[in-house]
Amino acid sequence: MNKYKIFFAIIFWGIFTLLFACSRGSLGGGTIDPPPPPVGTSDVDFWLTKNDQSVLLQKQSTVLAFGTTANSNPSIDVDTTKTYQTIDGFGFTLTGGSAYVINLLNATDRTNLLNELFGNGANSIGISYLRLSIGASDLNASVFSYDDLAQGNRDLNLDSFSLSKDTVDLIPILKQIVAINPAIKIIATPWSPPVWMKDNNSTIGGSLQTKYYDVYAKYFVKYIQAMKANGIGIDAITPQNEPLNPGNNPSLSMSAQAQINFIKNNLGPAFQAAGLTTKIIIYDHNCDHPDYPVSVLSDPAANAFINGSAFHLYAGDISAMSTVHAAFPDKALYFTEQYTSSTGRFGGDLKWHLKNVIIGSMRNWSRVALEWNLANDPTFNPHTSGGCDQCKGALTLGGTITRNVGYYIVAHASKFVPAGSVRIGSNITGSLQNVAFKTPAGKKVLIVENDGASDATFNIRFNNKWTATTLAAGAAGTYIWN
Repeated sequence: MNKYKIFFAIIFWGIFTLLFACSRGSLGGGTIDPPPPPVGTSDVDFWLTKNDQSVLLQKQSTVLAFGTTANSNPSIDVDTTKTYQTIDGFGFTLTGGSAYVINLLNATDRTNLLNELFGNGANSIGISYLRLSIGASDLNASVFSYDDLAQGNRDLNLDSFSLSKDTVDLIPILKQIVAINPAIKIIATPWSPPVWMKDNNSTIGGSLQTKYYDVYAKYFVKYIQAMKANGIGIDAITPQNEPLNPGNNPSLSMSAQAQINFIKNNLGPAFQAAGLTTKIIIYDHNCDHPDYPVSVLSDPAANAFINGSAFHLYAGDISAMSTVHAAFPDKALYFTEQYTSSTGRFGGDLKWHLKNVIIGSMRNWSRVALEWNLANDPTFNPHTSGGCDQCKGALTLGGTITRNVGYYIVAHASKFVPAGSVRIGSNITGSLQNVAFKTPAGKKVLIVENDGASDATFNIRFNNKWTATTLAAGAAGTYIWN
């Protein structure tokens, strides 16, 4: 037995020595590097745009993993137990001028661009909501309505009603968009009724004559029905774009009392009689006069026909939307227009619009956030005589396709927050403006804009775990996790 014990002892010692040599990295006279640590798995996708344009809606490789390691960073707490409004979408106004310049593209480029804008592929930004003008806006090449007559004539039966001016560019583009995204929602608004209905017989300013209220209500019905016949559903209308701005071309002045009377006596009953489910949304103007929609909604007869109120932010504060929500919490809110200027800076516009239009409107109960013009040419055309000559589209189309700041403002939301998402709780901390959502698929989305002058490191905290991230001054980040 002793011989066996000696034999096994020698074998054991040899194995031990070999293993010890391996552990010291001396086997064969070379070195063995220790295995690399496992690559961290990121729990959070992070898409970034910097204000100096060095990064434009790019997915980052940063590993963001939720954990419980303590740090001293400020935290944005995302809370799915706090829920607010349901989101209808993000997008732009498809002006007649936008449709014109898009339609100038060759068929391949046009198809590729529309898929990028309205599709849901990896390279698409998923625009889910559009605004249209009923007749011309100031970003059409010329002014028109759908029932233009020689001076002195009138058309009480709307026998001359026609969408012919929109069948050249707008409707063909819309048909392609609807084919890409059949669920897209559309709101439409007039800049002016036909001039024969107005008290000044001009495309600029003036008021709708009360004797034409009924025929104008039928004009809206005909428009919705004619668009439906072209395969385009109109989800909502407003009675007038910027009713307190009679200086544009085209435009119309419409007081709150006039809007009350038109809705309760004519427009609402006309929709009801025609069996239309298209929503009626009021106001469609700046945040400096929340008294206007409050006044209209305070009329019980008008209120019964109204879905909600729409806002712009060329004056006032975005919190005006919450003022109206507090007064009428059962009515929806919409943010329908804000332009970026040809004289603006990318960085300044990115900050201001993310803070106010995307984050601000959502934190103040809006169901949509729309920038103004989708596209124009390099000279900021087309526009009417007297129309906006410095409104910069999200796209500049003229030989090449240039994606401007408006594109990235909207894309930081539209690509990640589909219709049907719900806003959830998140807190503002320091300069970090933000808003959070839960998508229909259950993903959490946090949009953050660093409104400060220096880089900010902060935690995203969710379900008692957190991950630290840094956002450059003036940058926008969208964070997505399951």
